Amino acid sequence: MSATSTTKSKAARQRVPASERRGALIEAAVHQFAQGGLHGTPVDRIARQVGVAQPYVFSLFGSKRELFLAAVEHNERRLEEMFTHAAAEFDPRIALPDTDVLTAMGNAYVKLLESDRDALMLQHQSYAACDDPVIRDRVRAGYARLVKHVERLSGAGPERIDEFFRYGMWLNVAAAMGVEDLSAGCEWVRAEDETAEA
Repeated sequence: MSATSTTKSKAARQRVPASERRGALIEAAVHQFAQGGLHGTPVDRIARQVGVAQPYVFSLFGSKRELFLAAVEHNERRLEEMFTHAAAEFDPRIALPDTDVLTAMGNAYVKLLESDRDALMLQHQSYAACDDPVIRDRVRAGYARLVKHVERLSGAGPERIDEFFRYGMWLNVAAAMGVEDLSAGCEWVRAEDETAEA
């Protein structure tokens, strides 16, 4: 065996650090749980996507619930980072009239919804899994952290913050259904109503 083939063989056998595997598993879990939810996603599917055995996943996360929560919390951190970046980029001197830092954060969120369906659907899956009290407590804590984060970044009062998050939830539902408007009189609602009456 040549020195070159020995080197290649050693490189192929090199172990991937657990921290890298953990990150890859969380990324895969975000995608898989976004599609199938907590109960509809086998851990083996996530393991296979990363190229590891299912027992290895449990050695890192302990349970399917903990892997799900790691994916949900990863998604929450991405939202926090996105809002932080949008707030840092906002410059009131060059902003459009009647816009502020909350507008900038809202615009960034709309772009995320348009570009990353997994981030959107994992949010919905996290709320759907709240029958589990452990998940419910962690999802509530994550939501509260996000609210406080937006408050700190924007300096806005409770009424504006409530409006921001209410509109965000409205956007989540609209994006999940693939529509831009949820108003009672919007075109697609009227069309559905006419179809039901026919």
